[in-house]
Amino acid sequence: MHKINLIGFRTLYLKEVSRFLKVYNQTLLAPMVTSLLFLAIFKLAMGDNVQVMGSVPFERFMAAGLIMMAVVQQSFANTSSSLIMSKVIGTMIDYLLPPLSAAEITVAMALAGVTRGVAVGVIVGLSISLFIHIEVQHIFFAVYYIIAASLMLALLGMLGGIFSESFDQMAAITSYVITPLAFLSGTFYSVKQLPAFWYGVSHYNPFFYMIDGFRYSMTGYADGSLTTGMAVLGLMDLTLFIAVYWMLDKGYRIKT
Repeated sequence: MHKINLIGFRTLYLKEVSRFLKVYNQTLLAPMVTSLLFLAIFKLAMGDNVQVMGSVPFERFMAAGLIMMAVVQQSFANTSSSLIMSKVIGTMIDYLLPPLSAAEITVAMALAGVTRGVAVGVIVGLSISLFIHIEVQHIFFAVYYIIAASLMLALLGMLGGIFSESFDQMAAITSYVITPLAFLSGTFYSVKQLPAFWYGVSHYNPFFYMIDGFRYSMTGYADGSLTTGMAVLGLMDLTLFIAVYWMLDKGYRIKT
């Protein structure tokens, strides 16, 4: 039976966290500025027109979406950039030589992605709270959805890093998959405003559930089922973990 390498696991986790902390202007502060710019643009576009989504003022409705969008983008970026950079500069061997199992590598890197995602979420949330009133009404849902969502994107980032062989391929995954799913998930609008067909399609987008669930934790308003959302994110996390673990264990597109 394989003995858990706690020292190696801790070292890899701290190495991944240290990597994004060293460039905090890019990894922590830039998402905050981007989110505030989105908020300012929409506020200016609305002018004095007061709009509500359900019973929630539009600015509070959008704030939850902006926070979650920043979380998922940064969680994905942390793990994907780490793996693709290791491939391009030829340091992937640093992950393979130490006595670390595929499970230990997967968990350590995923947790580092979650750490960056949660940190960005807190920073963006605090910065937005300086301009509009936001509060956490349901702490359990807030914690569950932000951790489950960041874990899902951290694992997706690892999957993308394993499949990609260049920065261009990684950028294509970000541009054609992650960004569209994030923007078309109800970040800036209620999916109930969509035509019936597209309303149904939106429920097949896992990003919809993470944003909808987190929005409920902050506003008490949800477009979909919270239990379905929790189940979808839990199942996605488990499936992605198994897929990443299997690929690392087999050395798929890593050892060749």
